[in-house]
Amino acid sequence: MAQFRLIKGDITTMHVDAIVNAANTALSGGGGVDGAIHRAAGPELDEACRKLNGCPTGEAKVTPGFRLPAKFVIHTPGPIWRGGDNNEPQLLRNSYVNSLKRAVENHCQTVAFPSISTGVYDFPLDKATKIAIDAIRTFDAPLDVTMVCFDTGTYEAYQSALAN
Repeated sequence: MAQFRLIKGDITTMHVDAIVNAANTALSGGGGVDGAIHRAAGPELDEACRKLNGCPTGEAKVTPGFRLPAKFVIHTPGPIWRGGDNNEPQLLRNSYVNSLKRAVENHCQTVAFPSISTGVYDFPLDKATKIAIDAIRTFDAPLDVTMVCFDTGTYEAYQSALAN
């Protein structure tokens, strides 16, 4: 079972085996945490992502961390919220579970996640927090997982979900 902790901070500065990138399906970098990770890792990350030929929503692919403190970046495109009737909850769960699977396959012991799909992809935070926490806590591997919240609102939503 994975251990879970919550912090407010910058995922690009985390000294862990792997950080998870809330990527787009093209793995091309972009806004939010995706852009921040690409900028911090350097141009080598862009080149490595191009060679992966994209990634379907809910799946996960791995690159080196390059200039990041993390050894690996696990890229997972979360779902865009379209009202909840397009399998969004299951796709979000898949993003977390498949990222954890890639971490285990790469012999990682420590992993840091952002809150996937809750920014520009508009997944409701109250729903996303429950899915993330459940997917991580029920994953059957001895991993140390940190949820890194960029802002106070996200941090408080995770705190509230953990308390319930």
